[in-house]
Amino acid sequence: MSLNQQHHKESIRYLATAPLHENDSKFICTISEVAYEFLTTNEADFIELLYFKMKNIALRNKILYGLIRCKELELKDFFQKAYKKERYLDMRLLAIHGLAHYASEEEIDKVIDHFLKILMKRPETTPYNYQEYEFLRSAFGLPLLIKKYGYPCFEKALQQVEKQYHAMPEAFKGHFTFDEDGKAVQLRSPNVTKQMIERFFAAQNGH
Repeated sequence: MSLNQQHHKESIRYLATAPLHENDSKFICTISEVAYEFLTTNEADFIELLYFKMKNIALRNKILYGLIRCKELELKDFFQKAYKKERYLDMRLLAIHGLAHYASEEEIDKVIDHFLKILMKRPETTPYNYQEYEFLRSAFGLPLLIKKYGYPCFEKALQQVEKQYHAMPEAFKGHFTFDEDGKAVQLRSPNVTKQMIERFFAAQNGH
């Protein structure tokens, strides 16, 4: 057993016995240390249970990122449920990433229909929705799904994202993106982002 596999087994053992403390630094670190490529079916079942118990979005996000890389396991049911559980579109798209590996184009079409309905309401509910949009239009978002599967429904969703993104004021654009591995890439410093957004709201309020 390699050192990585050994470390992975220890992480799973800890998570299986420790109380679910989502704000505990050791618990958070251990979620990150699970080597998803080594997951057995039983371990994946356990990780799925943890995911559905968790309230912490960042931890659920880590689990989704991990499980979409487990191509050898049968996780279709998990990704269908994860899609329904999540409320943010970036998290829903991660679930779609996983689901697309198992589902037919027809099934994905139906999911994207639902996804589009939520997306099109965003300008009313969240007019400056740049965090979600940047993920959806990034190299790891819809463009990666288009590259992998070529489904027209993914193209349609990306066109809608771009339309809504470009309709936003400039102050909310171009702050960050994600590379093809899903890693965040800062395009501006958080300080510059904050200043641009603050200036926009100050101008709106006539200051």
